[in-house]
Amino acid sequence: MPEKMKVTPWEVSGNVDYEKLMREFGIRKMPNLPEVFMKNVLFRRGTFFGQRDFEQILEAIKNKRHFVMMTGMMPSGEFHLGHMLVGQQIVFYQNLGAKLYLAVADLEAYNARQKSIKEMKKVAVEQYLINYIALGLDLKKTDFYFQSERSADAEKSNAYYRLASNFSRYATFNEFKAVYGNISPGKMNASLLQAADMYHPQLPEFEGKPTPTFIPVGIDQDPHIRIARGMARRNKDYKFIPIASTYNLFLPRLKGSGKMSSSDSASYIAMTDSNEIVKNKINKYAFSGGQKTTEEHRKKGGNPDVDISFQYLKMFFEPDDEKLRKIHDDYRSGKMLTSELKKILIEKINAFLKTHQQRREKARKEVEKFLCKS
Repeated sequence: MPEKMKVTPWEVSGNVDYEKLMREFGIRKMPNLPEVFMKNVLFRRGTFFGQRDFEQILEAIKNKRHFVMMTGMMPSGEFHLGHMLVGQQIVFYQNLGAKLYLAVADLEAYNARQKSIKEMKKVAVEQYLINYIALGLDLKKTDFYFQSERSADAEKSNAYYRLASNFSRYATFNEFKAVYGNISPGKMNASLLQAADMYHPQLPEFEGKPTPTFIPVGIDQDPHIRIARGMARRNKDYKFIPIASTYNLFLPRLKGSGKMSSSDSASYIAMTDSNEIVKNKINKYAFSGGQKTTEEHRKKGGNPDVDISFQYLKMFFEPDDEKLRKIHDDYRSGKMLTSELKKILIEKINAFLKTHQQRREKARKEVEKFLCKS
């Protein structure tokens, strides 16, 4: 029996019906994108499928006006390939001129994950920040902070926490319940802080004026965006520009349905995995779209649409469209076996990780000040 779809800000499982969720949440399809976007494999292959008000960001990029990319991290465990989606977007948009606000949602994680603030700060720096830098993040264009400790500048820090508190005036308990379902004081507080994360770059203490700001997320995080947009719209103290957002497909876990999760080491490839670990995980866990026997596969062919190895090649590891098309056709026809497809992926992941792990070591010097702080 197929696993029933479940998509909440805290859990994703089953086969995700993106079109159904787009209709339910009121998310629009991506607009026509300029050439610079289509040169990026993630955009060219439809990894980003939906948006809210993203036209204002495209307009800012076109006219070389200042804009902000805001994103956050939930320091819950090892940094894996699923997290790389955000990392690659960070680098892409920084190269287009974005100022990055990068929040560590340690207060939210404290309530949701039941871990200590100190432990989560360490994970955020040693797992997430160091990998983002290795992927190409420019710290000079980044405002990196913890929710629990926004800034050493009292004026900025006060503005951030004041905004989170003031947002509570513009939302009701029934609204929280309608958006989140079962809620707790911790989740309500986390929602207010997240709204402040999204909108505080537009305060006078930060960017100086309302600034086009967008957030790249998975569709599971859209409830946070909806409630934040509602509170900001009703807030009369500031004339906020509505937060824009883009929505990406989830990188599926190795076992198939659902998204890659740090809570299950057999579901993901970590950025620190060795060649042998990658090989074992792919061969043992990667869900196959092939047939049960070689004879049957040669006759009927495989299904690349559900095969995890092909999906990972499509999303990250085979940038050449013609080569990917040949792999697709050979697998579909039965000419290529699942073992051969997995071998291609293993080689490509290990080649990528060899370079990435070298860059991780170089990045350690850049994160030392945050390690001392955490």
